[in-house]
Amino acid sequence: MVRIAGLVVLSFALAAVAQQSGQTRKPVPNQPPPRSDQAENQSAEKTPPGGSSSKDLPVDMSPPPDDAKNHPDSASAVQEAEDAAGLYSDDEIGGIQEFKPWNPHKAEKNVEVGDFYYKRKNYRAALDRYREALYYKYNDAVATFRMAVCQEKLGDAGEARKGYQDYLKILPEGAFAEEAHRALERLKAPESGDAVAGKSLVGK
Repeated sequence: MVRIAGLVVLSFALAAVAQQSGQTRKPVPNQPPPRSDQAENQSAEKTPPGGSSSKDLPVDMSPPPDDAKNHPDSASAVQEAEDAAGLYSDDEIGGIQEFKPWNPHKAEKNVEVGDFYYKRKNYRAALDRYREALYYKYNDAVATFRMAVCQEKLGDAGEARKGYQDYLKILPEGAFAEEAHRALERLKAPESGDAVAGKSLVGK
């Protein structure tokens, strides 16, 4: 009887020890299993000093062999898209010349200051402010139109014509579309003179 009781106690003790050792071996949830020193040493040997453990293979950026044959107009399409985005200029074609900041708030402030100068008939200062607005917000319709107005006032018919055309490309049905059309008609008529401008151009 004593022997049976001893065997029962011994089996309970062994079960408790087995359960405790099983709990210590289980990894904590959401934690990686513990690494041995040997695995850490092997990882350190593979990683170059000051470098990455990934293989630094060069990326092949060349087009597929038949790309030019299958897409003959892709180069001109890319150039047209970049040209429309303002990445090309007349004197240097082929790449980004500069990254311009995008700040609509500064553009709006420059338009306000330009309007201030325009109302005081300081067209040169107004023109500089509208240009600066376009620096911070490319293709801003209001700044483009008002810059063209100032150029017309200053007698630069060619640039004024281009500015009115640019405005109509941005907003063909915009608030100043009728005035831009009238200005283009006025500027192409030889008897009109270059320095004549529309009536209600700023302050709308």
